[in-house]
Amino acid sequence: DYMYQKELENGYKYVYTPIIAHKKLYETSGHLAHYKEDMYSPIDIDDEKYYLRPMNCPHHHMIYKHNQLSYRDLPMKLAEFGLVHRYERSGVLTGLIRARSFTQNDSHIYCRKDQLKNELIEVLKIFKEVYGDFNITDYWYRLSLPDFKNEEKYGDIKDKKMWEESAEMAEQALKEFGVKYAKSEGEASFYGPKIDVQAKNVLGKEDTLATVQVDFYSAKKFDLNFVNEKGEKEHPVIIHRAIMGSFDRFFAFLTEKTGGNFPVWLSPVQTVIIPVGEKFNNYGQKVLAELKSAGIRAEIDASAETLGKRIRAGKTKKIPYLLVVGEKEEKENTVSVNARDKKEQEIMLLEKFTEKILKEISEKK
Repeated sequence: DYMYQKELENGYKYVYTPIIAHKKLYETSGHLAHYKEDMYSPIDIDDEKYYLRPMNCPHHHMIYKHNQLSYRDLPMKLAEFGLVHRYERSGVLTGLIRARSFTQNDSHIYCRKDQLKNELIEVLKIFKEVYGDFNITDYWYRLSLPDFKNEEKYGDIKDKKMWEESAEMAEQALKEFGVKYAKSEGEASFYGPKIDVQAKNVLGKEDTLATVQVDFYSAKKFDLNFVNEKGEKEHPVIIHRAIMGSFDRFFAFLTEKTGGNFPVWLSPVQTVIIPVGEKFNNYGQKVLAELKSAGIRAEIDASAETLGKRIRAGKTKKIPYLLVVGEKEEKENTVSVNARDKKEQEIMLLEKFTEKILKEISEKK
């Protein structure tokens, strides 16, 4: 929901594309030539070969191609929470960090060459806003460049000038935006240089959280065009970008970083109501209904366990707020608030507690 709203605010249009496509699509994109080992085996349908998609970009290119665009229509920004499948070897699978199926926070920006640098800076701005909201500060950027000695990966590149130009624009964007970055040869994708967002996980290993790729290659392969000011057809430049990378990996990264102590706005369960005894379950249900109607993710623990055990269970699960309710609370329409980060209990009117938690959620504290 957060990323959906953020991207709508920044001019992205949402699309939904199939998770399976004919082999010709991936032949055109270059994935079958460069990425086949990481794709699942083909599926035979009516004597034709189809593949589970490993990336969303070829599908978005087909949507762009369906439109007849002029230079005034650019940039065109297509976004999708795209499910992809990649055949990762069993030895490298790591929980949600490295999986065989995951959902990417994916987008492709089709722009004119004179718009490229500014569009890259706009993407970097979104990175800064999003990572600020998630309180992620210890990250840096890597400018990933090709290693032309690697014939297997970059051997069919004919236009080295194009690569140098796109790498220069990416570096200019990083410099103008004023962020620290490191260069790394051989980390570029097969269709262009990229800006990777790097961070260290809890084991101290460097991970790529997300990426921005500059692509002068695919528009020619797919014959994607727009009509320029002179009335002539021209290829757009494509920016591939995923702010969160995949949601799965991003959640795993956050879980490790926070130790499960998610801020209130992100906690899957924001508050749990704990009636002190069975006869106060009705009041607990009333509190639950009011919190849910306010949009708060709330649950009730009316189990037969002791009060102390239920409070400990809530603390262990890192629930931001545990609300104990009994006779006094029912009479006064209050709740006894046990905050995750405080030892003392605080009695508050239910209305005041609701205002407090909604404010924390809206401010993303």
